[in-house]
Amino acid sequence: MQSAQWVIDVRGLNKQFGAKQVVRDLSLQVRQGEIYGFLGPNGSGKTTSIRMLCGLLTPDSGSGTCLGHDIIRETPAIKREVGYMTQRFSLWEDLTIRENLDFVARMYGMRDRHEAVGRALDGLHLMARKNELAGSLSGGWKQRLSLAACMLHQPRLLLLDEPTAGVDPKARRDFWDQIHQLAASGITVLVSTHYMDEAERCHRLAYLANGRLLATGTMQEVIAAQQLVGYAVSGAGLQALATMLRGEPGAEQVTAFGNTLHVIGHDRAALAQTAQRLMAQGTSRWEAIEPGLEDVFISLMQGSEGNGA
Repeated sequence: MQSAQWVIDVRGLNKQFGAKQVVRDLSLQVRQGEIYGFLGPNGSGKTTSIRMLCGLLTPDSGSGTCLGHDIIRETPAIKREVGYMTQRFSLWEDLTIRENLDFVARMYGMRDRHEAVGRALDGLHLMARKNELAGSLSGGWKQRLSLAACMLHQPRLLLLDEPTAGVDPKARRDFWDQIHQLAASGITVLVSTHYMDEAERCHRLAYLANGRLLATGTMQEVIAAQQLVGYAVSGAGLQALATMLRGEPGAEQVTAFGNTLHVIGHDRAALAQTAQRLMAQGTSRWEAIEPGLEDVFISLMQGSEGNGA
């Protein structure tokens, strides 16, 4: 029986397209009002996983519930309570903002569609631009219109598939402020993203590679679980130093950050010995740092590649 706290509670989901196993034995639980972020390289199974979690795609095997409904037997009930925002703008560019929202409301068969459209225009600050053609909007305003469209029927669950791709930083920040307001009102959000600053704004994260769930938890839990250690390295000739460091004991990642190099690895003792040896040569300065989410992302990606990705 599903616990009342879980909006999504699934076990052992698998999905295969032809000869390709896209999702492997996925088990996950998501709470109401939670912003749950999906990370992973392209082709890792993020979108397929999200669609299966919410009954929009039937798994080959596995079981579970979404919004209290069985994800295999009760998918129509789930779809009525889900809003889905695709990565690419999928509304009609030759219609105005209001006309787009009214058309979507008609497709939902909403009896109170005029009131619903008005609420959406007000709620996402679109009223002043309601008569502008969608095709004339910037990426940020198209994104806002897309969110308004998928919120028309007042869903309890939002699916956002890389929603801010190609959008400028201010528009991305405004969008995430809106998402947090929706989550605070009790709406659950599943979002896939490649942006680390966006991942840090999620309540919990899942990292997938080759269809497998490799890590899950809060940002702090995901970082701590990888047990990475790191140094910021400064000094002359950083480019030559970066080339030399690759392959040194303990140095699994070497990345330029402004006037420093970040050197990251799992083997604390080996990396410390490398740092001491190079500092003794007097050509570089090493300072211990806390690895971040991007370091974890790269480490997990390298690990999945090393295991046959």
